[in-house]
Amino acid sequence: MVTNAEPIEHLYRDLPTDTKEMLDSAISSIVSAKKKNGKVVVVTGSGPNIHEGVTTLIAELIHKGIIDGVTTSSAVIAHEMAGALEEVKRVDGTKLGLSEEMLPKGNTFEATMMPDDFLKQLEKEMLIDTTLLEKILSIDGSIIIKAAGNMAYPLGLRTEHLAKEILFIAKSKGIPFEAVAGAGADRFTMLGAAHAKGIPILVTIPQLVGGGTVGLAIGDSISITERATKVAMMLQSADVIIESGVALTQEIHDGPFETYTGHGLWSHWEGYETYSLKDKVLIRIDLDPALKKAWEFEKRSSKVQTAIDQGLPKTKLMSIPFRMEMSGFARLDESIPVVADLGIAWPIIALRLEQQLGISLDFISYPQQSPEGKKMRKWIVENVQPIVKKKIFQ
Repeated sequence: MVTNAEPIEHLYRDLPTDTKEMLDSAISSIVSAKKKNGKVVVVTGSGPNIHEGVTTLIAELIHKGIIDGVTTSSAVIAHEMAGALEEVKRVDGTKLGLSEEMLPKGNTFEATMMPDDFLKQLEKEMLIDTTLLEKILSIDGSIIIKAAGNMAYPLGLRTEHLAKEILFIAKSKGIPFEAVAGAGADRFTMLGAAHAKGIPILVTIPQLVGGGTVGLAIGDSISITERATKVAMMLQSADVIIESGVALTQEIHDGPFETYTGHGLWSHWEGYETYSLKDKVLIRIDLDPALKKAWEFEKRSSKVQTAIDQGLPKTKLMSIPFRMEMSGFARLDESIPVVADLGIAWPIIALRLEQQLGISLDFISYPQQSPEGKKMRKWIVENVQPIVKKKIFQ
């Protein structure tokens, strides 16, 4: 995909001054770490990261040696198994003879818009009701681009089937589901890029629920304790951690084996391997202005730590809505709150890394609502492909 720096520079110019300062600081930390051969780990959430092309951008940054590990959600894994974004036709499912009990709100039913050659390939893997597909194409409906592989027939059903097969392989080899799925995934997915570069990609424990059978299969592939240990090892290796549109991160970055915020105290006491977030740079890209308020409270008056020390409720002490991830984040010495749309922040970060680290990116994302973003989403639909099943078995 041909990239254009000028729209990204325009995005930067339009940001509030304080957001620019935080974004500049975040970029400087990443550049500094990479120039010292340090590691950068990204903690991604679901929806927006897919829709804004950020997961595709992260895949590119993995290929270019900038990102060295990824945690994500089971929903993102499911979407990437189907190619990240897809074009679907959405119709009234009751007109297809489907019962309202099985249909979501609005009675919508979707069909994947796919080339004939791909449909023929899928027919070699599974039984497909081509009459149903033809009927969907013949009745009134809307065509949209959406996150791939969950609700649309037959690609969503294919992903469910694949999950069971991948789970069998993962359990037989004693490795995470994500490692097996990556072997067949497109290079422009985080799954495929991580496999190609030999870096870890793992779903975190708070993000296991989602993605239908994929989430269940990921959870069943290795034990909870092993998953927590692997995530801890990944975060331990990081000099910089970037959180992108993700909730419940206190249970991720300072989980059961982290000592600086206190949660790993007894694990360390009992002799288990632990790690510390002390001196690690934690960047959080988040639209919630309360994040920065909590961070400012802590930097100016240590109110977050005071509340914890005195056993007081943080929400009442600071008079702001307080999400759990704000606690560990605000108390870290090297935390950086970037209060911005992740669809805007990520392309700015990518462009600056390209300029300052001397790399050449073959893909940069754009905000999905922009003209460039609309072209980008279409490019992802056409070029980022679902898992190739035979590669998994090879």
